[in-house]
Parts: sequence; structure tokens; C-alpha cells
Amino acid sequence: MKRFKNTVLLLLAMVPVALAAADILDSVGSSIGSGNAASVAQYFDATVDITIGDKESMYSKSQAQIVVQDFFAKNPVKSFGINHRGSSAGGKQFGIGTLVTGTGQYRVYYLVMQKGGAYLVQEMRFEKQ
Repeated sequence: MKRFKNTVLLLLAMVPVALAAADILDSVGSSIGSGNAASVAQYFDATVDITIGDKESMYSKSQAQIVVQDFFAKNPVKSFGINHRGSSAGGKQFGIGTLVTGTGQYRVYYLVMQKGGAYLVQEMRFEKQ
């Protein structure tokens, strides 16, 4: 009985972590859909790997915000929807969605990782469809 109780307590303790991960994926997705780079950047880690098309680079949080802002300026956002969400080793969570812009559709991938009690974006990719 004690073993069962400990298992249940462990599972219940994991629920808030799973909910927080789901919330961050939705929050980042909503920010992308708004086309507001500052809103997206609030979820960035200190450094972020950003890929737009075939250009990939590691940026500081403030530089990444400027890169995303420039992308949104050149590609006005019409809508964004999350198509898939999942997890990978080490507690990382990811979202994959479709971004509809004034210049076409993009597949957007973003990876978040728990760091210091918060989930932060480590990587974001925009791939033209």
C-alpha cells in the first residue's frame, strides 16, 4: 500500500510540470500568431538558435528579438496554428506549427527546455513551405 501511495504522489507531482510545458508551447504559439517579436522574445533563453530559411545562427536574446522582428516585418503574420507537440530526451518540449503570412506559409519549429524553474525557448526555425 505504501508503494502505491508513493507512486501516486510521484505522478501527481509530475502533473504541474507537464501542464507548465503545455502552457509554454501554447504561449509561444500565441505570441508567434500575434506577430509580436517582443512577445515571442520574452520566452527566449539568454542565447537562442534561430533559423530562417537556410540562414542559421546563435543569437543573444536581444539580437534574436531583432531577427524575429525583421522576419515578421518582411512576412506580415496572418495566423499560426500548432500542428504537433511533443517531448524529447532531457525534458525538452517542442511545438511544430504552420505560420500563414502575407508572403506564404512557413513551418515553424520551436524547442523549449526547463531552466531554473522556467521553460525557455532554445531554438526556433522558420522554413518556407
